[in-house]
Amino acid sequence: MNIVFKVSDNVKEKMIDFYKDKIRPKTPPYAIFQAMDADTIITLYESGKVMFQGVSADIDASLWRDMEYHLNKKVIDITPKDKKEKAEKKEKINSTKYFNQNTLGSDEVGTGDYFGPIVVTACFVEKKDISFLQELNVGDSKKIDDNTIKKLAPKLMERIKYESIVLDNTSYNKYYKDNFNMNKIKSILHNKVLYKLLNSNNFNVDSIVIDQFVNKNKYYEYISDTPYIVKNITFLTKAEDQVPSVACASIISRYFFLKEMAKISKELACEIPKGAGSIVDDFAKELVNKHGKEILTKYAKLNFKNTEKIL
Repeated sequence: MNIVFKVSDNVKEKMIDFYKDKIRPKTPPYAIFQAMDADTIITLYESGKVMFQGVSADIDASLWRDMEYHLNKKVIDITPKDKKEKAEKKEKINSTKYFNQNTLGSDEVGTGDYFGPIVVTACFVEKKDISFLQELNVGDSKKIDDNTIKKLAPKLMERIKYESIVLDNTSYNKYYKDNFNMNKIKSILHNKVLYKLLNSNNFNVDSIVIDQFVNKNKYYEYISDTPYIVKNITFLTKAEDQVPSVACASIISRYFFLKEMAKISKELACEIPKGAGSIVDDFAKELVNKHGKEILTKYAKLNFKNTEKIL
């Protein structure tokens, strides 16, 4: 069994102290130490990555997973790599079954953009809607240009039941200030749109699918404090290409994102660039010079590395 994950600096210090009497004489390149504890080999690297090898690797790894959560509230998945790969392969084989089902699916847009909101949408697609969606060439919004999105989304919104949430950057930055990371924010929003859509309609749902951005255990960990939780969800990679409801959710989310970006551009009297590259940095620097750094709190995601470069 082989388990690898990254630990925080405070956990790293505790590991060094814990294994100091079990360290092997030879240390692999870039490693702080390699230790032998019963039948498990533990290697801690300078980067913070730690590798557990052996029959009882999962038992030793769980000790430090629990320590990481206790000290830093950080959730670590210790599923061995080979088991993850088998599960992913099995999921890929079974994924085609969702195409011809009544599905409830959700997807999000805006998480990789420095400017603009995060938009999460859930859609319900019945089997009878699939031919209609095929005629429109509905698919992953990332593969469809913005002009087509603007024409396509309203047609979907007339036919398909959906629920969307637009999280502006003032709210996003407040979440981050309260120690919510990106995946926790997304998990909360996905759960919210799925719950609202499910409970406002009497659907005959075969499957509920989320375009996977985090593993199942972490997802439910992130929303454990939420009073109403949607369960029995399938987490599928590249779900937009396999599940019509997720494809619709992707397109509608993108549509609302584009509308919000147009609104912000109008407020600032200039077109805001998308993404998080150097063009965005240059634009943001001019914006800060003109309006002051406080402008970023309203329009940008402050936790992005762009902020440090801009300021």
